[in-house]
Amino acid sequence: MKNQNQEIVLSPAQQRTFDSLRGGTEIGDVLLLKARAGCGRSTILNKLHETVGGALLGARDFMHTLSARQPDAVEEAFLQMTEQALAHHRIVIVDDLHLVTQVVSSCDYPRTLLLDAALTALMGEAAALRKKLVFGSDDEVPWPVARRAFTWKLGEFEPEDYACICRNLLGEACEALDFARIHRYVPTLTAEQLRHTCIWLMRGNTVDTGGMIEYLRSHFLVSNVELEEVQRVTWSDLKGVDGVIRELEAKVALPFENDALRQELDLKPKRGVLLAGPPGTGKTTIGRALAHRLKSKFFLIDGTVVSGTRDFHHKVDQVFEAARRNAPSIVFIDDADVIFEGEENRGLYRYLLTVLDGLESASSERVCVMMTAMHPGSLPRALLRSGRVELWLETALPDAGARAAILRERLAGLPAPLGEPDVGRIASASHGLSGADLKNVVDDAKLQFAHDRLLGNAGLPVEDYFLQAVESVRANRRKYAHGRTAVKVGFTA
Repeated sequence: MKNQNQEIVLSPAQQRTFDSLRGGTEIGDVLLLKARAGCGRSTILNKLHETVGGALLGARDFMHTLSARQPDAVEEAFLQMTEQALAHHRIVIVDDLHLVTQVVSSCDYPRTLLLDAALTALMGEAAALRKKLVFGSDDEVPWPVARRAFTWKLGEFEPEDYACICRNLLGEACEALDFARIHRYVPTLTAEQLRHTCIWLMRGNTVDTGGMIEYLRSHFLVSNVELEEVQRVTWSDLKGVDGVIRELEAKVALPFENDALRQELDLKPKRGVLLAGPPGTGKTTIGRALAHRLKSKFFLIDGTVVSGTRDFHHKVDQVFEAARRNAPSIVFIDDADVIFEGEENRGLYRYLLTVLDGLESASSERVCVMMTAMHPGSLPRALLRSGRVELWLETALPDAGARAAILRERLAGLPAPLGEPDVGRIASASHGLSGADLKNVVDDAKLQFAHDRLLGNAGLPVEDYFLQAVESVRANRRKYAHGRTAVKVGFTA
């Protein structure tokens, strides 16, 4: 990034990487700088070019050379571009190598491995001429370069990097920003994301930490759950699971939301949480409440992620990578016992074991994996061993008081007489029913009441509609118990 005097200014992490890379040019003949997109790889290479001279080539130079050839002459164009630079310069810096690699590694590219041959020839030619090649790329590096090059990798930014990058744009205004807090909220921002945020902040009248965090949350922290598609639920909507809510508040939500306590006491959310209980006891509803509460910090894996594909690893890996970038965050695996019970998904839980063990690493320790299961005994034993699931919570069928509370909430706003039955009597008669069952009871009672009124029937005492619905729901549960099949319940219902 350049300051007002058009000098390239590096953040501390970028400067350390530059200094080491600069020293490497005195030793190696092939060097490689790896960095995530937007973190400053090109900035460092521009600084290197400014310091040591030579030729600096990028995607624009490659496309210019390719334009004079057939569109599929990728390797020839790359070879010509670099050889011409080597002929006139002691050091040649080639940025964006991954873009060329991605073209020739696509599934329908007809000339596989030809780029490897071209790179091998280039590196041999540079060595013979006692000249140097410096490559810039993301993590996708052709094996001849990876095997031969001295390699540097730009690490994640620290708070002082955030401050340096923002100061170049905001000047003294950035003194009002708490970069330690911003870094704790999202520790994996790129220089480009910080630049965009500063440009947005400059358009307003004030620069403050809360506004910056809100902008980052809404623009760069993206969950894989469309919240507008998910039924809005809060803790107050959940009945009969007060103990579960208290545990989640203390051991998951608090380390996510209370920045001051998290920093003071080095708090970390539980790494693995199992939410077990019978169908209809609120497990998925708890997930919905967490999704709305945590917003961009919530990621969902359900049957739709692994169904219809033999290679689910890429999809799952993308979810966990996004969760790491947004940490602290939650990966919510809904109906884990149903997902894992099929033979075709055995690889998923083995993969998940590896991921859960990897969450102990410093870069991933703030990712919590929460699973729901109706039948915990169906889960692989290795998944439940100590250390992988640190918190086991159970949702139970609601007691009489909870059933009465659920019914009152469902009946609120209904016209008389439907809205005024003897709730205690219905709650007592509905022993053993879940919250989802009670929803069906109210819906069935309303339908039958409406049908009788339409036909002009005298009607029953209002409680009888609900009591008949209770028996109907019980009958359906018995039929389900005798002939049930594993049916995935959609998260967005």
